[in-house]
Formats: sequence, structure tokens, C-alpha cells
Amino acid sequence: MMLITVNASKILTLVCALVGLGAPSFAQVKVITSGGFSAAFEKLQPEFEKATGVKVAVSRGASQGSGANTIGAQLRRGVPADVVIMSREGLDDLVAEDRIVAGTDVNLGQTPLGVSVRAGAPKPDISTVTAFKETMLRARSVTFPSSTTGIYMVEKLFPQLGIGKEMAAKTSDTGVAAVAKGDAEMAIQPVSELLHVPGTEFVGTLPAEIQYISIFSAAIVKGAKDPKGARQLLKFLVSDKAKAAMKETGMDPVSPHRVHTGAGRPRARPESR
Repeated sequence: MMLITVNASKILTLVCALVGLGAPSFAQVKVITSGGFSAAFEKLQPEFEKATGVKVAVSRGASQGSGANTIGAQLRRGVPADVVIMSREGLDDLVAEDRIVAGTDVNLGQTPLGVSVRAGAPKPDISTVTAFKETMLRARSVTFPSSTTGIYMVEKLFPQLGIGKEMAAKTSDTGVAAVAKGDAEMAIQPVSELLHVPGTEFVGTLPAEIQYISIFSAAIVKGAKDPKGARQLLKFLVSDKAKAAMKETGMDPVSPHRVHTGAGRPRARPESR
């Protein structure tokens, strides 16, 4: 008996050709997104796929930093991507490296820094700069990702408050997931990364004087395999549906082509190390 191996995609292509339908579409847009926009994108992905018929493959990466999983590091070692969604600072780095299709970058939403603790734990006072500083000094452990906002805290905020050495001894970069597990007392992250995380409770945002407003942006990567699908996705990400999803996940939509400074946003952007 002869064993015949069947390739479903080739058969579908042949059938479509025989009945005059042309080649079938297997469009798939590869997206790498940072954590700040991931909650909104989880809501938007099925709506985009349903509306366009374009499938999306999503992976994660940090916007900035020195780790091997940053979006920039992934692109440099050849990880395929059509679209990146990340902090404006991280995207600017990629633009400077000539890894982004010129003119495709759009700003999507902005979100402030906030604090979360484990569900049921007492909520600390962060209502003023002094209260926030005292809360940090009393905390047994504080966690935040080592990306854009983490760089801001380590290189600017903690030294500005005079607590750089004290915080270095009790901080980690595991993020809010560690708070849910009880491995860290509190997390400081963009609000869009903190809301609706099981096992945690949102405390509030940092005082305006020391606040950092993160802007998340998207763009098409040079060498994208599906530039048409990528353009469709970018158009969808600035639609009214996308704006509604952003608001639900703790972000405020911004003008696609203008950087919003926001209250308390530092003039000097932190540099990745």
C-alpha cells in the first residue's frame, strides 16, 4: 500500500485555482508588544481579526533596557515582526537605528505610573511626595519592570528623592505578578499594567510632581512580511473602538501624530543602558 502525505494548504490552493477563486489568503501580522499596551491589545485583537480577516500572532518584549527580550534586542537578532507596539522612547530608539518604516509611527495612548499591593493588604499612603518617599522607605520589597519606567525610577526618581541606595537593596524587576504571588510587597508600573490583575489591588497614581506619563506608540518594522496587514492594524489601533479599549484598561487615547507631555512628565527622557 502506498502512503500519500496530504498538504492541506496546497490542496486548498489547487482547488481555489480550479474554480477560479485565485490563491487563498493566509495573511498573518506578527506583532511584538510591550506590557503597557498588552491589556488593550488583548481586547482589540479578536475585533480586528473579525473585521479584517487578518490573523495576528502576538509576542511580548520590553520597550527598553539591556535584557535579551527587549523588542530592540529581538529585532536585532532577526526575530520576525511586522508591527511593534511600545513606549515612545523605545520606538524612538528603533527609529534612530533605522528599523522602522519612515512615517508609519503613530502614538496610541498614555498612562501614568501607579502602585498596586496584594489583594487584602493595607493600602499605603502615596498621596504626596513625602508620603510616597516614606512608603518606599518602609516597604520590605518593591518591584517594577526594568524597562522605560523602571529606568526612570532607578536613574532619576529614587536619586531625586535621596533614597537610591535604600531602594537598590529591596527592588526587583519581576513586576506586579510577584505581588499577586506574595513575593513582593508592592509594584510600581504604568496603570495599564496594574488594573484588573488577579490577586492584587490598585492603590492609586504617583503624585503629579514625580509622575511619569508613558506614551505607547506603534509602527511598521522594516522588512515586514505583511505590510498591507500591518497598515490595516495601525489604522484600527487609532479607531474609536481602540480608544474605547484603551480607556477600559487605564489608558487615555492621544493624538496619533503629536506627543502629549502630560502632567508631570519629565522633559528629559530616560536613556536605555
